[in-house]
Amino acid sequence: MRIPSCIANRSFEGVVNGLTEKTRTLQARIVSGSVVLLSGSVLTTAINLVYNIAVARFLGPRGFGQATVVYTILTLLSAVTLSFQITTAKLVAQQSAAEGKAAVYRSFHRGAWACGILAALILLLFQRSIADYLNLSGPILVALLAIGAAFYVPLGCRRGFIQGTYGFRRLAINLVVEGVFRLGGSVLLILAGMGVEGVIAANAAAVVVAYLTSPPKLTGRASNPLSSSYALRETTQALIFFSGQVLINNCDIVLVKHFFFAREAGLYAAVAMVGRVIFAFSSAVVNSMFPLVAGTRDEERRNLRVIATSLLLVLVTGSVLALGLGFAPAGFWTALFGSGFEIVGKYNLPYLLTLYAITAIIFSLSAVMITFEMSYKIANASWVQLAFSGMVIAGICRFHSSMREVILVQLFLMIGLLVCVAIPFFVASLSAPGKLLRAVRFRPATVIRAVSEDEVIAEFLKSDFHSSEFCEYQESLREVVSAPDLENAGDNAKRRALFNLRNLALWKEIPVGTEWYEVEINEAGLDQIRAFPRAQWRKLARGNFSVSEIAEAMRTHQHLVDGPFLSKIAAIGDQLLQDEPGFSPVILIGLTECQSLTVLDGNHRLIAAMLASPGSLKKLRFLCGLSPRMTECCWYNTNLLTLLRYGRNKLARNMRNPEAELAHLLQTSG
Repeated sequence: MRIPSCIANRSFEGVVNGLTEKTRTLQARIVSGSVVLLSGSVLTTAINLVYNIAVARFLGPRGFGQATVVYTILTLLSAVTLSFQITTAKLVAQQSAAEGKAAVYRSFHRGAWACGILAALILLLFQRSIADYLNLSGPILVALLAIGAAFYVPLGCRRGFIQGTYGFRRLAINLVVEGVFRLGGSVLLILAGMGVEGVIAANAAAVVVAYLTSPPKLTGRASNPLSSSYALRETTQALIFFSGQVLINNCDIVLVKHFFFAREAGLYAAVAMVGRVIFAFSSAVVNSMFPLVAGTRDEERRNLRVIATSLLLVLVTGSVLALGLGFAPAGFWTALFGSGFEIVGKYNLPYLLTLYAITAIIFSLSAVMITFEMSYKIANASWVQLAFSGMVIAGICRFHSSMREVILVQLFLMIGLLVCVAIPFFVASLSAPGKLLRAVRFRPATVIRAVSEDEVIAEFLKSDFHSSEFCEYQESLREVVSAPDLENAGDNAKRRALFNLRNLALWKEIPVGTEWYEVEINEAGLDQIRAFPRAQWRKLARGNFSVSEIAEAMRTHQHLVDGPFLSKIAAIGDQLLQDEPGFSPVILIGLTECQSLTVLDGNHRLIAAMLASPGSLKKLRFLCGLSPRMTECCWYNTNLLTLLRYGRNKLARNMRNPEAELAHLLQTSG
């Protein structure tokens, strides 16, 4: 366990400067890519919203209903398009060589063209039947759509290649180009007198333009590095997921166009547009979180902050929109869409919009959880979503006496979908991780002696006393902290009160009755000791917080962390080379000394000792708190239940005032 000589035996200045520059470059790419994609998504959503409003005002409810339902057929095909896009992006990104990326793209691009041409032929073959079922003015609308369908599937493959090669700016521009051509072409052709046919022609042309303006930059030729079975498995998973999602999002528009008169179908299309906007926002949240989740391992995924953040963002954004829709006067919508979109009576347009928005929010929450599961394994929940899409179709076919009834059918089924997805998801999250509960091959620690909690707090405070929270007391209480008299009850009380200024929330999560020991660490069991998952350790760990894995990452992936962090580790390593380094003990917590342990304090010291030189580990002392209830502690076992417990306790502890308690104690003691 020796750190390279360039790090252990000389100043880190040159290494740090180079690594810091690489880190800044990486951070700049991540921030830049995220901002570009988010900006492109927001701009595209705004353009599509303007497109819907413009078409609605120019064509009225009847024409808007026809244009929307025909375009919805193309949207249904997006299940195939998005499957090719996400699979191509994932598999292209996995290839390290440019030739391998090009080979994967060529293979998927050929398959995408075959699917696109097949879809176009099916539409042409059944154009009259489709037109009759949807009560369209003529089959020419379906024929125009077939042109766009042929290019739509390979367009997804091209976008997947751009995404997989991190061309975020090109991807955002391509999305905007498609939206601009759809909007501008539709308005121009409507003004030219082409009506609904012009809108559909503009939509098809926008897809063709988007495809032609996104040619990939391929280098060299090589055989496809992927096995056909692996590619098929990934594509099938994506197809199942997007098929269910697209059906749930769009089947209602198609069925309403079949069952309702033209005007009512147009009104419903306007209502459904709001749901699409909400789902577009939730998709942006999912796309932001998906790479982070996909890059983590099981241990970090059990920390539910990522999924909780996603769910909260979707819930808050959707709720704000729903409230706005509910309070907006009916006159606002007629002014926006036109006088033909007025609905009189109790269940007016604001009511239907709000009801549909609530349905979209509930479905979006389900989609977030399914996507979270998809990011790291084959998602069984995708099949559940697909089954519910069939139930939505059957439910609308059975209950469609009014627009309100159609929305209520979807609302009740989406609640059912959320329950079916959420229960197994959170049951898995609430269960204690098996890794924490089973005995390990090599016990990580051996008990030397029992110690008191006062001694643990004294040692913890000694290592923490330089923090800014203690600056007011660093002179007056320096002796009490630096040379603790554990037999003095008054000094113990002062140290505990001082300790609570910074660490009350952390310490109170340790179960009552925890027994403390001084232990010796067994090097053979180091892989059973986990770093506390925060800050720079997340960048190095990538989901596996074993200190052995982190130490190895420090040797091979130092570009993932910044210069000051490396300098701190190096400084600790230099100090460890001295005869008496003078460090406070590393503090661990766990169930027993024979099972996995977590570092509560001393991550830097432990990793630096593992890197510095053989024998440096023996220069550290270790204190360990053991309790059979340690799985209740969020620092040891992070899941929804322990986080809720932490939140409840933190709220209760906000009523306390550690500063006042310390001041009273000091005043009393003189």
